[in-house]
Amino acid sequence: MQDNSVVTIICLCYNQEKFVAESLFSAINQDYPFIELIIVDDFSTDNSKKTIENWLVDYPQIQFIANEKNLGSTKSFNKALKLAKGDFIIDLACDDILLPNCVSLQLKAFGETCFKNLGIVYGNAELINEKGNFYFYYFPVDESKKTIEKRQTGDIYLSVISGGNSICSVSSMVKKSVFDDLDGYDENLAYEDLDLWIRASRKYDFDYIDEILIKKRISTTSLGTHFFLKNDERSRKINYSTYLIIKKAIALNKTKEEHKAILKRIHFEMILAFKTSNFKLLLKYILLEIKQRIHIITEHGFTS
Repeated sequence: MQDNSVVTIICLCYNQEKFVAESLFSAINQDYPFIELIIVDDFSTDNSKKTIENWLVDYPQIQFIANEKNLGSTKSFNKALKLAKGDFIIDLACDDILLPNCVSLQLKAFGETCFKNLGIVYGNAELINEKGNFYFYYFPVDESKKTIEKRQTGDIYLSVISGGNSICSVSSMVKKSVFDDLDGYDENLAYEDLDLWIRASRKYDFDYIDEILIKKRISTTSLGTHFFLKNDERSRKINYSTYLIIKKAIALNKTKEEHKAILKRIHFEMILAFKTSNFKLLLKYILLEIKQRIHIITEHGFTS
């Protein structure tokens, strides 16, 4: 890709003092030179803010936003997005580590794609623990570290809404114009990626890079671990956000096949609500499924 395109890396930090410096160094030490870095500390209660300020002594040109209260990831990201000058955006958690060729491989994918309406590219990730030790790969790989199961590309909307095409969000690069079109992240949600993938895949193509692009750190405070916790306040907020995302997806659906696909996702979330003893949410899903089935029969004549 012949380009001097600026890539904006938005680094979101909340209580990640042990990892933030390594994460920031991974962003500025890319083998692609045109990087804009914007750091946001979301009112951390540890020494993250001080650690970032000490790191910035050697990089005074880098923008730093220190929230005066905890806003959450969606609002914090959108604050930084308004300042971004890049043509492409990476959302980087400050405990994750970009590999040195991450940005250049992502830009190459945009430049060589066969899709006319490409909005997002993503790749594979190496999952590590708090000490940096290897766990496994996000998508299983062979001995050459190539993904064993072929990823769907292009129009992946149907697969995303059914839950069958998980996206490795931490390894993604998004065109700034896509974020502008979609008005950034939905600030009413406790997490952002599923909603973005659904809304983006309704309008844009996706492409997959069969390379390890990032090291994603798994810890007890990671968002992913909270989807499955019983009697946990954060878990309830996260899983209720999924319910809201599914309702939004139903409104985006256009065909009988899409309306049937969302039922698969509803069933998965019903099981999760039961396993986490979130019976109030389970009832909401039961009512949503009934409403969805009535809609399918009424609008499309589907009865099975």
